[in-house]
Amino acid sequence: MSNDNVSKNNVTTNFIPAVTIELDRDGHLCDYTVWTPDIAQQLANTLDVNLDTEHLQILQQVRAFFTKFNHAPATRPLIKWLQKTLPEHDISNQKLQQLFNTGLVARHVNRLAGLPKPPNCL
Repeated sequence: MSNDNVSKNNVTTNFIPAVTIELDRDGHLCDYTVWTPDIAQQLANTLDVNLDTEHLQILQQVRAFFTKFNHAPATRPLIKWLQKTLPEHDISNQKLQQLFNTGLVARHVNRLAGLPKPPNCL
């Protein structure tokens, strides 16, 4: 039997090697370039959130903000950016709080997007 899969009762379970991700003391990725939607879901599990297409579109736009402006967005710039780039989602602070199950929107949306904590977050 190989290390890659285990067969029992005609059911095969494949073991995919886990990717080790390094987090800082605040739970943000140490290297934002290793981010994937799967890593985002692992991080979202801490908030009891199952990411869907809308969540992932938002996270991709947060990453686009970071690429364009070279910093993680605080709440107001984040919301303005999302309203501009994803107008079909009717983004507001309240909607983000509901989608991501948190009152600390900028902090956790950046975290799930694999980005550092915004500079003004506690």
